[in-house]
Amino acid sequence: MRPLPAEQRRLQQRREARRAILDATEAVLVEEGFGRLSMRRVAARCGYTVPTLYHHFGDKMGLIDELLEERFARLLQRARRVRQSNDPAQNMVEYASAFVRFGLQHPTHYQLMTTPREQPSQPPPSAEEARALMQQPLLELAAAGRLYSEDVEACFQSLWALLHGLISLRTSRLDHPWSKAQVKVAIESIIRGMVRPSRDGRKQPRRET
Repeated sequence: MRPLPAEQRRLQQRREARRAILDATEAVLVEEGFGRLSMRRVAARCGYTVPTLYHHFGDKMGLIDELLEERFARLLQRARRVRQSNDPAQNMVEYASAFVRFGLQHPTHYQLMTTPREQPSQPPPSAEEARALMQQPLLELAAAGRLYSEDVEACFQSLWALLHGLISLRTSRLDHPWSKAQVKVAIESIIRGMVRPSRDGRKQPRRET
């Protein structure tokens, strides 16, 4: 049964309110940090009352958790669209490139996602899933004996540090004449430094999807 017009309006108003509250929360967090976030600041930013914020999200931590989950879900969606090949090293390149593109296209989201939280908490489910998805090629390479280091976590952290540096530099120095090939060269260079060539020394063909 289709919702009645009045119900549709209420659903639309609810979606609009949640969207405005989440966007206002992101703006406060990016500009002032987690330590300065309060329901009153968010309410002043979005135009809704503090009780309305509590009605939709429960409390401040619920609001933060939902915002982070939503933003990481967008990254996860991007990662899921990465085309896979038979070579996990090439898949690493593709995932890393997609990660950087996301950060460059959504710098505000990325800044929020990487801002340290004031209180320790569990990562959002989408963040954990995205991490597992992007780490899978490294695990496959380790199982095949193709990593120069036995410390898979160190390899993953090193790759993330490079990607974070690329995004941070390019978004903070918009005036710099960055080479169009910089991201590609940087990613392929670090992966060549981590990964042994396949047995035949050639990139394996892509799977048809």
